[in-house]
Amino acid sequence: MTNTAFRCRTALLTATFAAAASLALTACGTSTDTGAKSTPTVVADNGVSSTATPKGNTGGTKTDADTTASGTDAAVSKSGSTTAKGSTGSNTTSGIVTCTGVNTKVTAQTVSRPLNHLLLTAKNTGSKTCYLYGYPALNFQDAQSVPPVYKDSQPQAVTTLRPGQSGYAGVLLSAADGSGTGGYTAKTLSVIFQNRALDFVGSGVKVALPSKGVYIDSSLTTTYWLTNPEDALN
Repeated sequence: MTNTAFRCRTALLTATFAAAASLALTACGTSTDTGAKSTPTVVADNGVSSTATPKGNTGGTKTDADTTASGTDAAVSKSGSTTAKGSTGSNTTSGIVTCTGVNTKVTAQTVSRPLNHLLLTAKNTGSKTCYLYGYPALNFQDAQSVPPVYKDSQPQAVTTLRPGQSGYAGVLLSAADGSGTGGYTAKTLSVIFQNRALDFVGSGVKVALPSKGVYIDSSLTTTYWLTNPEDALN
């Protein structure tokens, strides 16, 4: 066979194989890769097709509407809580006036019965109702500390004084049987009021005592502020 005839036959065979390969690829449905990737399709058990969720985003994509609604709910909840708290605080504190030396006059009176007792009277001289919180802090002349309160005298409610009304506290000055120690005669007294938090505030109100003074010892005790003088002394 001549060289020319060999080259022609080879070319013909090459063309034939190329054509056959092209036909086979077309029949299988394979296309060339252009760089574009399609989203894979997942078929559920019920046979319904759906777009596959990209790996790493198992919860799906949250829409703007979902985000807005969530943010609004949180804001409303927070706002409601804050408003309610503010309203409660405002309602519970409005109009409350503490009895102090500014709106109250305090006097002291010795009594014959029971023995060695002093009756304190606090009269509301202001134009508004005031509250006598807790008990009076008594600062007698040369006293080293504030005397304790007789705890069993605590009232069930805060003593409330309308303008012109009075509250009372009984003071045991000394032991009737002489069992008290460190006794001496005090000629001056200051009374300090408590506020709503039961803190003693201010420097105290000076209260006049009998000119001869009063004898006090380690038994010195006071009651809470009460509405009835008999309860304060008993």
